Amino acid sequence: PAVSDSLDARVLWPLATCLCTALLCLCQAPRGRAAAGEEEEEEEGAAEAGSVPLLKGSALLLLLAVLLGSLLARCCGSAGGAQRHGAGSALEGFHARQLRLSPHVLGHSKAHVGRVVAELVRAAKAQGLQPGPLALSLRGDFVRIGSAYEQHKVRSPDCFDVLVPLRLPPRLEPEPRRDPGPGLGPGLGPGAAFVCGLRAPAGSGWPRRYRPFTEAFCVEPQGRCLLSSALVLRWFQGHLQRCLGAVRYRLQERCRISLSACPGHPPTLHILPCSDYVCCHISMAVRLIPAIPLGDALYLTALPPEGPQAAPVQEALWGLNASRQEQRLLSWLKEQAPASSCHLKCLQILKGLRDLRRQSLEEPFCSQWGRVLSSYMLKTALFSLLLQGPLEAWDERFLVERLEDLVMYLRDCLRKQVLMHLFLGNTSLPEAVALPRFLKEAAPVNLLAAFDGPTLDMAAFQLLYTWSQAPHLIRVYSRPRYLRPMPAPCRHCPVFPVQEPDVS
Repeated sequence: PAVSDSLDARVLWPLATCLCTALLCLCQAPRGRAAAGEEEEEEEGAAEAGSVPLLKGSALLLLLAVLLGSLLARCCGSAGGAQRHGAGSALEGFHARQLRLSPHVLGHSKAHVGRVVAELVRAAKAQGLQPGPLALSLRGDFVRIGSAYEQHKVRSPDCFDVLVPLRLPPRLEPEPRRDPGPGLGPGLGPGAAFVCGLRAPAGSGWPRRYRPFTEAFCVEPQGRCLLSSALVLRWFQGHLQRCLGAVRYRLQERCRISLSACPGHPPTLHILPCSDYVCCHISMAVRLIPAIPLGDALYLTALPPEGPQAAPVQEALWGLNASRQEQRLLSWLKEQAPASSCHLKCLQILKGLRDLRRQSLEEPFCSQWGRVLSSYMLKTALFSLLLQGPLEAWDERFLVERLEDLVMYLRDCLRKQVLMHLFLGNTSLPEAVALPRFLKEAAPVNLLAAFDGPTLDMAAFQLLYTWSQAPHLIRVYSRPRYLRPMPAPCRHCPVFPVQEPDVS
């Protein structure tokens, strides 16, 4: 941290003035004695007499320099420590008041979401098993992903992400593509760095046997039969909507549910708990994302559209989702790091500061700021820094130091325009975190390749400004997290037998 203005005014300049005055006096003393000696007859004696004060003056000057350096070092150290302590107090308070989730509220929210989604998926699978020519149905399970299930969600436990695996006809072959193709800009999120097509086999009677499936869900860009993410997403939305009535009837005493969908985006399940059933009374939104299983806990998900009309090439592409591998790595890091590790708190605080800074930015950079410093980018940077070790350095006592390390590491990545995907082609991961062969053999991918240099330079500058002005931003732009009173003790604990998650 820089030396404060008060230190400059009260310590630095008076000491510098004293030093300069002493220097001037010491330089003038030999000259005066030499001039007096010229008036005397013995020039040799005067020179010898002048050499003694000069030697004493040099020793005094050296002593003053040592004392001045020691005093400045001590003052700078104490001022830096005080400023670091002040920043640490501001960040800790910001995390406690604005970012940290109540384990009680988060635990109940996750349990309630899991119960409702399980009912809906069960009903959708049962209806999809009826005889039909489409050969497309739900697998019957769901995968919890995202920050709410990785213990680094901030502000309010009201949004969740869930993968819903689908069951497809056999022998669909993935075709990885490094280049998303023309028209696919930087707004695609983490999946845009590695996209994949699913090609239907052309021989062995497959097209004739699964002709209804091909006609309903496949497109043929450049003469190849590929599974369309847009058509699958449209079927998924309609299928869930048809099953919602039965589920709504079974859950009517517990909550009210509805389903909303925008073209090209996964449907969102809205859950409003009935009063006196869930103690937290928080309305929740759950994104239900249809996913194509690749095996080894890898999935393909539809890419978000870039515009109102998706290009045929984009419609046939899927993004890679490796959330399960990220959760395994987080579990391994939790085992290896100290019990009071602050790595997740650092991620939460950095996400909170990013959101505060966005309130004062103007378009179009405001949107670019959110994409460049997306939660996925921040999490990737944190993982990369953690794996450089040592993990003992991430103890709670060193929160400010580690958070500053994370900011500087991310700044260097933005300036170099390089932040590599954590799993694709990464051979330096710990052996305990076993990667599927599909990820090991993939080519490394730079997550920042889709952004231009000026945008990344501006993001790096704004990141440093955000960090240097963190206490000020917290004071000016922070808002209360909840306007509700603290939840009363729940009378339905047996209904939700969950353990309180660790959000430290």
